[in-house]
Amino acid sequence: FADDFAIPQSRLPDYMQINNVESDRMAEPSALTFVHSEPQPQREAPIHDSADGDELAQPIRSIEAAQAQCGAEQNEGTAINVLARTNHKLRLALATDKIAYLVDAYLGARAADAGIARNPTDAELMMFAQVNSEHCRHKIFGASWTIDGHAQELSLFDWIKATQKKHPEHVLSAYSDNAAVLEAVDASRIQAWAPDERDAQRWAMCDAGAVHIVAKVETHNHPTLVSPFPGAATGAGGEIRDEGEAGRGSKPKCGLAGFTVSDLRIPGFAQPWEAATADVGFPAHVASALDIMLEAPLGAAAFANEFGRPAIMGYFRTYLQRVPTGMPPPQDAQVDEPDLECEVRGFHKPIMIAGGMGSVRAEHMLKTPFAAGARLVVLGGPSMLIGLGGGAASSVAAGTQAHALDFASVQRGSPEMERRCQMVLDACTARGSANPIAFVHDVGAGGLSNALTELVHDVGLGADIEIRDVPCADTALSPMAIWSNESQERYVLAVTPQDLPEFQAIAHRERCPFAVVGTAVTTPRLRATDRLRGGHAIDMPMDVLLGKPPEMSCDAYSLLAPRVVFDGSLARYLPADMSLSERLHDVAGRVLRLPSVASKSFLITIGDCSVTRLVGRDPMVGPWQVPVADVAVTCSGYESALRTGEAMAMGERPTLAVVDSAAASRMAMAESLLNLAAAAVPDLSWAKFSAN
Repeated sequence: FADDFAIPQSRLPDYMQINNVESDRMAEPSALTFVHSEPQPQREAPIHDSADGDELAQPIRSIEAAQAQCGAEQNEGTAINVLARTNHKLRLALATDKIAYLVDAYLGARAADAGIARNPTDAELMMFAQVNSEHCRHKIFGASWTIDGHAQELSLFDWIKATQKKHPEHVLSAYSDNAAVLEAVDASRIQAWAPDERDAQRWAMCDAGAVHIVAKVETHNHPTLVSPFPGAATGAGGEIRDEGEAGRGSKPKCGLAGFTVSDLRIPGFAQPWEAATADVGFPAHVASALDIMLEAPLGAAAFANEFGRPAIMGYFRTYLQRVPTGMPPPQDAQVDEPDLECEVRGFHKPIMIAGGMGSVRAEHMLKTPFAAGARLVVLGGPSMLIGLGGGAASSVAAGTQAHALDFASVQRGSPEMERRCQMVLDACTARGSANPIAFVHDVGAGGLSNALTELVHDVGLGADIEIRDVPCADTALSPMAIWSNESQERYVLAVTPQDLPEFQAIAHRERCPFAVVGTAVTTPRLRATDRLRGGHAIDMPMDVLLGKPPEMSCDAYSLLAPRVVFDGSLARYLPADMSLSERLHDVAGRVLRLPSVASKSFLITIGDCSVTRLVGRDPMVGPWQVPVADVAVTCSGYESALRTGEAMAMGERPTLAVVDSAAASRMAMAESLLNLAAAAVPDLSWAKFSAN
């Protein structure tokens, strides 16, 4: 540990690494034995103290105890300086406007009316930073834009949503949940597993009303850069959870994984196109492109294999190139001289894309409001000091923050625990209209501080939480660490008091840990008590936590990259003494060695492509099992008479974006449509895009 942050074991010196001979590979993370330690205290940022002292005050027992000793109000400028230093010490990655917003909330004229005319605690500051990070709130996509001096009427989100508004056919839910729901062909004919009405111990296929398609694609780039295996594993696991918590509970069916990195530079296997950028290095604390591709695919595949979801689609591309530096228009778009001022474009920060499809009953596809009094449940593994501050870490430019925050943002996966959680969700949704789950949300960036906040905020409620009821594997965790750590394979749920006994019985049967940690309340305020210390650790109005911090405004100016005319004779790129036939032979060899063209078998054979017995078209084709499938296809269900299914295909063209970003988007969409054409799609109205 460095301060309050965990450093991945793989990054420690050999003599500091833990060798646990009793670790259970099927119950990853390994069962480390924690000695009992006294819980770390919470602290506060002394913005109300008159002295410009330390950015974090001495430990406090509770908000109430600290408020009684709160100093006199100080001027706003000094308070901003104190909070800015706290921001740096806790590695919150708060922008200056957010710091000013918080100082106004705790020190301004409305602070007394809101009941927060005091110093903010570290738990509140960490929660605010994660909940309002770019990762969680997508402020850039909602920002107002000015391009080349012209104010734009629509935000990026407006443009994205406009396509669905114009063509809503066969879309049942979009932009309102962590996964979209699409209409399935002959949905009413698809059956689902459910307990027999006469004997609940027996399960059989039965009429489910209608079963539709769940779709989700996302990226997990930053953790994969810092620690490839766990970064990609938890990326795949997080996307699987999104497929499983759509509406009031759904079921993952198949997945995809894709990787874009810089040049591999394999020792002893240097490629000609790598020579021009051989002097471009990697930061010491992140993984190289080769390390990423040796570890990250194994991480994603291992998680999917152990969870039990087939990975049946993906891609792999490398790119690192010196290109002419863009200049403001107008300019001569084409030049013959290759010796121009250049910049390096590539993927030192990789793209790790995870996605897939699932299924959901029509009666469960939308989340339904729940009333005050509902019990708030944490389902899944215990809290550990893993992934603290990940939402903030992944929301800033790579290389602009402390290395400890990079390491602290990496989670660790436990596919068996996620499978147990999914079995609980499956058992609940199998009860149809008697589903005991009123609302479900997965725990990702920001941990419980974000998940429980969104859970109650989405229905206009507040919450009373007992922070010591949250399951913990480490007794030394402070309230801030318990509340905001990103330990994986967890969900938060709202369950009505009358349905709670049935839910508890299901979780016990599946041997899945859970805890009732609080209650939804009508007052729009988030409170977390700490019975160990007495009093509150968190007490924050929802309109302050999720209010309207200053809206982001972005200015952008167009740049045009000079285009070097391509030499069709290849003489510029190859030795001059080569004949034309030798040039063609050399070029053909280069193309076949390019990772985006070469065989992807090594990425396919590490994953189970047949589990669930619902896969209709996996990547391997024909008697020789050649990895050339254009499209991934799954069956709608197990019924022999059913002849419908789902198909997904990918398209990507990042290299074209260096010259023309709009053309790159069009080509990527065209590629995905051409790949999708290999499946029997009724017509284009059934094809839907997910752009990342």
